[in-house]
Amino acid sequence: MDSLTLVILVLIAIVTLGVAAVVWLALRPKDTSSHDALVAQLATSQADLAARMQVMAQSQDLMTRTLQERLDAVSKRLGDGLTEHGQRTGDVIKQVHERLAVIDAAQQNLSNLTDQMVGLQDILSNKQARGAFGEIQLIDLVKDALPPSAYTFQATLSNGKRADCLLKLPNPPGSIVIDSKFPLESYLALRNAENDDMRKVALRGFGTDVLNHVRAIAEKYIVAGETAESALMFLPSEAVYAELHASLPEVVEKSYRARVWIVSPTTLMATLNTVRAVLKDAHMREQAGVIQGEVLKLLEDVSRLDKRVGNLQTHFSQAQKDIGEIQTSSAKVMRRAERIEDIQLEDANPATDLPPTTHPVTTPPQAGLIEP
Repeated sequence: MDSLTLVILVLIAIVTLGVAAVVWLALRPKDTSSHDALVAQLATSQADLAARMQVMAQSQDLMTRTLQERLDAVSKRLGDGLTEHGQRTGDVIKQVHERLAVIDAAQQNLSNLTDQMVGLQDILSNKQARGAFGEIQLIDLVKDALPPSAYTFQATLSNGKRADCLLKLPNPPGSIVIDSKFPLESYLALRNAENDDMRKVALRGFGTDVLNHVRAIAEKYIVAGETAESALMFLPSEAVYAELHASLPEVVEKSYRARVWIVSPTTLMATLNTVRAVLKDAHMREQAGVIQGEVLKLLEDVSRLDKRVGNLQTHFSQAQKDIGEIQTSSAKVMRRAERIEDIQLEDANPATDLPPTTHPVTTPPQAGLIEP
């Protein structure tokens, strides 16, 4: 029950008491003294009630203001909270939109990748397209590792066979043929085998395909006197290469005995780096005579320079000797000059200090006079 309801109930009670008092006064016998006393008591009670009513009204106002202030504070706090919550919600929605945009972009990339994978699958399902794929990968690797003068693509040998790539190496070992092979069907059959029996059959077929390629390369691309005693079979898939070495090591051994080295993109790059080092060493050997001649000329120039430095040192020694003699002569000249200066100082003494002469002094005739 709130304070307003309480005030109303009190007012109703006061009015009821007033009406009851009036009725009671009207019904009781007329007694003036007691009536006056009762009226005075009622007036006192009414004044007391009025004072209490005023106090309650003041308390009600104070309570109303307090409630209003608290209500305003709660409203402000609630409004600020709603504003902040709305701002945070807006930020979250913005982040969600940004992430959705990223997800849409990733979805588009996945769709493009799916299309590309479908295209790659179409390429790999066709033997001719698959062969072209392996040759393109082989061409890219060779071009990245070797200079143009070190290889030839689609080179025709003397037996009429055309190799995918011919590495031009000096003898020994000679030119090496690289042929690209991709036994994808047997590899996929091996990967899709559902039980051990199917896996054994697929593994046997995979090994047979690889050995057929090895024999074909050994027969076609190892030509005595024209190529090296070995050739390379390029598998353009690391997965196929790894499966071959992991599951069929005996096939790898047979390829070694047939002098056909099976390489993947990674191992081919390492092989090509070795070939580049061999080519560089061969080029250095070809230039060894030129380098030796230049070294001999350099030694002659050094000998000539040493001789000229010796001559220059001799000239410096002679010049130093001449400078010493010049200094000696200069010292003698200075000493003689000092002696001459001493003699001049002695001539400045008076004539009385000179000893008397015994010879007559002959006065020379004056110029322009003629003796009589």
